[in-house]
Amino acid sequence: MGDTTRPSDEPAPDAGTVTGAGLPALDTVTLERDGHVLLIGLDRPAKRNAFDRQMLADLSRAYALLEDDENLWCGVLFGHGDHFTGGLDLVDVGPAIASGASPFPADGRDPWRLDGRWTTPVVAAVQGWVMTLGIELLLAADVRVAAVGTRFSQLEVRRGIYPFGGATLRFPRETGWGNAMRWMLTGDEFDAAEAHRIGLIQEVTDASPVLRAREIAHTIADLAAPLGVRAVLESAHRARVDGDEAAAERLAPEVARLFGTADGAEGMRSFVERRPAAFTGS
Repeated sequence: MGDTTRPSDEPAPDAGTVTGAGLPALDTVTLERDGHVLLIGLDRPAKRNAFDRQMLADLSRAYALLEDDENLWCGVLFGHGDHFTGGLDLVDVGPAIASGASPFPADGRDPWRLDGRWTTPVVAAVQGWVMTLGIELLLAADVRVAAVGTRFSQLEVRRGIYPFGGATLRFPRETGWGNAMRWMLTGDEFDAAEAHRIGLIQEVTDASPVLRAREIAHTIADLAAPLGVRAVLESAHRARVDGDEAAAERLAPEVARLFGTADGAEGMRSFVERRPAAFTGS
């Protein structure tokens, strides 16, 4: 383990990739800074990346870093090894859950994004097994890519509990009521084609889902204005939480604010000069 491990199908970092520089050392999650993109890797491959208490704390700290570092404009979440995650390590985590204790440290954030509003987009890449809270991590992400052959199961009801990481809120909203209930109420396994059909996954690839997720993340981080990206997420979340009318009231004032920023001026100049914009996040 460490902060420089990457999947076996990943190439060595290019000159723009910095591994471990200025990043915390975590036991079960790898961190890699690739320009303005943060790569977050679940790193318990011998346990199918099942979440114990340490991994919950590590991922919480990784998501806090992604949200708090102004130089990180997009994240990529993936799993090392053959599987994204086998779900919770119930032997380790179960007693803490039953006691009602929070699994997240004071200096972390909830990776299932149930603790307030978020402004940094996440692209998730999955392969192998995506079990229980793994699906909920996808639902909390903004764009999701899966490898052909990926298998999904929201099987909490078969363990005497229910999804408590946001699936009951997001699965029906993302995929439709009937599609969500078909899989949450039965715990049945479904494949990548079905995940794509219902909208849980945006792309299915027979190549590396991590590489594809990195491409999408770099499109966001390298070509889009970070203030504009944050405004998109804030507006979409406001509409979801507060309603369309509340979001509509902020549309004109927010775009006026963006036009007044340095990035807004750069976007206008790049349009006039017919060249790619060079945004700074200011």
